[in-house]
Amino acid sequence: MKQFTGISALYFIFFLSVIFLTSSQSTEYPVDYEQLGKEERIVIRFSHVVGEDTPKGMAARKFAELVKERSNGLIEVQVFSNGTLYKDGEEMNALSRGDIQMIAPAISKLTDIVPEISVFDLPFAFNSLDEVHEYALSDIGEKLTNRLKNHNLLVAGLWDSGFKQISNSIRPIEHYSDLEGLRIRIMPSDILTKQYETLNAETKRTDFVTVFNVLQNGNVDGHENTLTNITSKNLYSLQNYITISNHGYLGYLILFNYDFWNSLPEDVQQLLTKILQEVQEWEWQLTKEMDQEKLQEIQHCAIQLHTLSEEDKLEWEEKLQPVYDYYREHYSERFIDALPKFQN
Repeated sequence: MKQFTGISALYFIFFLSVIFLTSSQSTEYPVDYEQLGKEERIVIRFSHVVGEDTPKGMAARKFAELVKERSNGLIEVQVFSNGTLYKDGEEMNALSRGDIQMIAPAISKLTDIVPEISVFDLPFAFNSLDEVHEYALSDIGEKLTNRLKNHNLLVAGLWDSGFKQISNSIRPIEHYSDLEGLRIRIMPSDILTKQYETLNAETKRTDFVTVFNVLQNGNVDGHENTLTNITSKNLYSLQNYITISNHGYLGYLILFNYDFWNSLPEDVQQLLTKILQEVQEWEWQLTKEMDQEKLQEIQHCAIQLHTLSEEDKLEWEEKLQPVYDYYREHYSERFIDALPKFQN
């Protein structure tokens, strides 16, 4: 009987130990965010208007993939490319309403609300993409882009498309006088309008998704764009001549609805900021590589190419000086004076 009692006591002590160890362990378990309902996730709808095979299109997909991976599915970025959700003239209003949370418009399309930002549209303002990045990340550049906060827009990055070239179906553009009388499609920007007025050309502002149609229908003779955009929409098939001028920068500001951004937890903001910084560096390098690839691709097409020499560019820049004067008169000298080209 005593032996039975001793065994019972040992079992009782063991049982208490198991209870103690179990109760002392954490009851928190890993959360599989993939199993969360849509209302429980953070959903970011990202609309843009260019093709998926452009640097911007590829960067948007990479951003979405990295966010899903590093948030374990808590944050879902839904990318809508090619203007499938909203077109150029619609996406800004949709962002303001909160129907979407993120867009990446060309800087030219923001000049209606912050006219000074058209400094990026000035002809021959930058000699390289690195100079653009240097300017955008400088104090003066950040002061300029921060003005968008007054319109409930947060700038979260800058993605390149590259430098613009000029194409048309009428004649080679070897000298700036060859543009006289041509009808050129441009993005909405007073500086771009002034640029072609100075060269005695006519301008027509249309959304990017309509460029193929206006070229095909003969509503315009030509347009300016980057090589990745020209090839992604097969625009060169409608043109006979391309001048490699590198006369203007085309880039995209990554914009969030500011109210939406402020509603996010701080750790989510930090994660998105870190990923965007990583994708930005990747996109910058991708643009440089793809620009060279697309130039080689076009060289093998039935289209006549002409490349401006450095002497040609200086002559064009001198001719386009009134565009700088127009900017100084209507906006501010300090944004021009801070350009890298004037720092030496």
